[in-house]
Amino acid sequence: MVPEEVLARIRALGFAEEDAALLADHFLDAERRGKLGHGLARLPFLESLPGLDPQARPERVASGPGFERWEARGALGYLTLAAICAGVEADLPAPVRVIAAGDCFPTGALGYWVRRLARAGLVAVLTATSPPRLAHPDGGEPLAGTNPLAIGLPNADGEPIVVDVSMGAVTYGDVLSGAARAEELVPFGGEQAYKAFALAVGLQGLVESLVGERFGAVLLVAQPEDAGFAARLRGRAAGLRLPGDA
Repeated sequence: MVPEEVLARIRALGFAEEDAALLADHFLDAERRGKLGHGLARLPFLESLPGLDPQARPERVASGPGFERWEARGALGYLTLAAICAGVEADLPAPVRVIAAGDCFPTGALGYWVRRLARAGLVAVLTATSPPRLAHPDGGEPLAGTNPLAIGLPNADGEPIVVDVSMGAVTYGDVLSGAARAEELVPFGGEQAYKAFALAVGLQGLVESLVGERFGAVLLVAQPEDAGFAARLRGRAAGLRLPGDA
């Protein structure tokens, strides 16, 4: 599917041109990076999303030294995180800021957002919750979301390093795209799956502690004291593919 076709399908849902372009860029970037579950497979998901309001706008409802709170106000999580990133770029942290966003869903590939902030010279750590999809390794009903964790590390000499890890052996996007079966959506790690489950529970608790019992996202963004890690690691890796590389 060519970019113009992607844009046309998103515009048809009622999104303004700027929002449609951002969503299209997110989906196409995921396709280029092999994250197909966050790519074009999300178009039919969007088209079937109940209560979709293309005109909704997120709002920053609280701001203080080192902390902000946002509410999606019915806007997609993608557009909420885009607004948060734009706010950070316009008003850089001095030196650290934590931002919590309520009703922030779906958020897409979290690496997309921390890459954007790393390209602005910032260190960024982002997590977001989802519907319960991971059961305890011993079985039972799903208790936690896949709750990915993404870290963006700036690189003045080139591309940042971007870590984006879901706590599932596969992602829900993989299930949506047909790349995995629903029963494969378990904590990763095999016999060590309790570690991924523990991380999912911890991240779920972190987000809910700041936004309550609902979907949300928490971003930590900081001015680095030493921005040379990515370049040093790339030098030692001698051309090896590193996390976040296309």
